[in-house]
Amino acid sequence: MRPLAIVGPTGTGKSDLALTVAEKLGEQVAVEVVNADAMQLYRGMDIGTAKLTVAERRGIAHHQLDVLEITETATVARYQEAASADIETIMARGALPVVVGGSMLYIQSLLDQWSFPATDPAVRARWEGRLAEVGVAALHQELARVDAAAARSILPTDGRRIVRALEVVELTGLPFAASAPRIGAPRWNTAIVGLDWDTDVLDERLARRTDTMFADGLVGEVVSLLGRGLREGVTAARALGYAQVIADLDAGGDGSGARELTFVGTRRYVRRQRSWFRRDHRITWLDGAAGGNVDRTLRIWRDVS
Repeated sequence: MRPLAIVGPTGTGKSDLALTVAEKLGEQVAVEVVNADAMQLYRGMDIGTAKLTVAERRGIAHHQLDVLEITETATVARYQEAASADIETIMARGALPVVVGGSMLYIQSLLDQWSFPATDPAVRARWEGRLAEVGVAALHQELARVDAAAARSILPTDGRRIVRALEVVELTGLPFAASAPRIGAPRWNTAIVGLDWDTDVLDERLARRTDTMFADGLVGEVVSLLGRGLREGVTAARALGYAQVIADLDAGGDGSGARELTFVGTRRYVRRQRSWFRRDHRITWLDGAAGGNVDRTLRIWRDVS
């Protein structure tokens, strides 16, 4: 049973498309969803990640949701191993796995069987110490001096990826990009569909999505998670929306001041997602504003040879 992947920028309606495809297939085949949104891995991070509630999942099994505590570190390698096992198990029972999400490295690691370079705790700890000593901006400059291409591809605020890039360069003696996955035939012969909208329309959708999150209680969710150790989480605390609310609270605000920064950060992230996914020639793109996308998705899935 060939898998289907529905990918693309945040806020484009990927989950709804996946669920409607599952309903369209009806009794022909059972469908199970495998999440590919890194922050939806975390228990309790619901509002700010637009995670579907159990009721909203329409009775369809979902995997790789709520599998990590907020104090745990999400890694591409861990996800690749766990999601691959889910897909193999789903196919073994004759069901259709549908991978849904927009976390770029997570999806490519899964579909291109990324072989991860080794890690060395001592080297990693040394670079993390350097990060604490000089700060993220200065460390990004250090990365630029040894691997300019890596520095251009990594945000100067992403301390975790900067440290990892420096670790890989030191251990391998090669540019960080040398360890990146190569786009080839997708694993399991997966059909890949991309969903996107006109930029102005998507920006409006993102603004409404952000307003809804704050209206639905994102600030309260963050406050609750802070009591469970969110601030100590290496990856969870940096999630869009959560990081902005934490910063606003730390500055003496009530959290509501984070709304605009959350929207701007999400819009910026969408631009990065587009740039990444558009490089993948295997993706067949659909316009979110067009009708008939369920039928188009099913045709693409059936036509992959």
